[in-house]
Amino acid sequence: MFDFSTVVDRHGTWCTQWDYVADRFGAADLLPFTISDMDFATAPCITDALQQRISHGVFGYSRWKNDAFLAAVAHWFHQRFNSQIDTHTLVYGPSVIYMVSELIRLWSKPGDGIVVHTPAYDAFYKAVEGNQRHIVPVAMEKRATGWQCDMAKLEAALSQPENSLLLLCSPQNPTGKVWTRSELQTIAGLCARHNVAVISDEIHMDMVWGNHTHTPWNEVARGKWALLTSGSKSFNIPALTGAYGLIGDDESREQYLSALKGRDGLSSPSVLALTAHIAAYHQGEPWLDALRDYLEANLHFIAERLNGAFPALNWQPPEATYLAWIDLSALGIDDKALQKELIEQQKVAIMPGYTYGVEGNGFVRLNAGCPRSKLEQGVERLIAGIHSLL
Repeated sequence: MFDFSTVVDRHGTWCTQWDYVADRFGAADLLPFTISDMDFATAPCITDALQQRISHGVFGYSRWKNDAFLAAVAHWFHQRFNSQIDTHTLVYGPSVIYMVSELIRLWSKPGDGIVVHTPAYDAFYKAVEGNQRHIVPVAMEKRATGWQCDMAKLEAALSQPENSLLLLCSPQNPTGKVWTRSELQTIAGLCARHNVAVISDEIHMDMVWGNHTHTPWNEVARGKWALLTSGSKSFNIPALTGAYGLIGDDESREQYLSALKGRDGLSSPSVLALTAHIAAYHQGEPWLDALRDYLEANLHFIAERLNGAFPALNWQPPEATYLAWIDLSALGIDDKALQKELIEQQKVAIMPGYTYGVEGNGFVRLNAGCPRSKLEQGVERLIAGIHSLL
């Protein structure tokens, strides 16, 4: 029913991944597998809804707190996660990272430590440090059963009085770990014990594979907490802007909304973002399910080709996200030399693991959210680049 194989040319659309690849990699003629958006057109139900809204022709100030948007979010959480949310706790924001930054300012003070599982999404470092706080890393541990958190080490970080907040990524980016309900309950209990607030970034919640199940933070939450997310990753609509979240306590919610509206002047949302989310959450499920099948097959293709070329890697697809977090350390390749080879000789842009912290040394992160024909080229160029250094 849906076509994910036809290549859509994104050149000339002011696209970060394609048109501005030189900003990060220093060359413009690269095949990119970088920032985590996808090369697919969004769901037809979304484009239909947008076209209908555009035909109205009036794009005045708008409100996010309307019955259609609130009901769409509640429907999605019930439909996908069997989770009942209280729409009274729902808030809006222009992006998840804006909302993260606002809550960091609200729930901590300059100089505080923000506990983060590492390696971590690079925007987390920028949001924390840009707000004059500092990252307190708790390194994820790679085990035979997958990525794990040492809960004793986490508690040691949470117990320090200057560490006032846990910034959780669920599912985790870049490792692709899906936190189990039991793990989340343990984390919630530790944070409550040490009076640490929790911000849970769940933007990848719809991209969980196999038998793994996403548990929304509101299902386990205790104390002061927020769940932040968006349909932007799942339906490939980040350029429309728009995110939303749940904030558990009334006082924090009112303080957040006061800053959104008063200090930052952002209370009028993108009406097209609202339109897209409502259409996605009521009509987009068949498209998303077909997309998920395609993406999961892409990840298995990467595993087959990489392990065929380099059996020592034994790389396994992640539990979640369409981002392949590939451990190359068994091959003993220098990270900087590999990037130089990939950029200058293979003409491909793949994110170096050290972008996500020192724990990312020896890794690359390859975005598999693209037609198979593009992915085949990227994987072959990665393999060729590795071979040239061995």
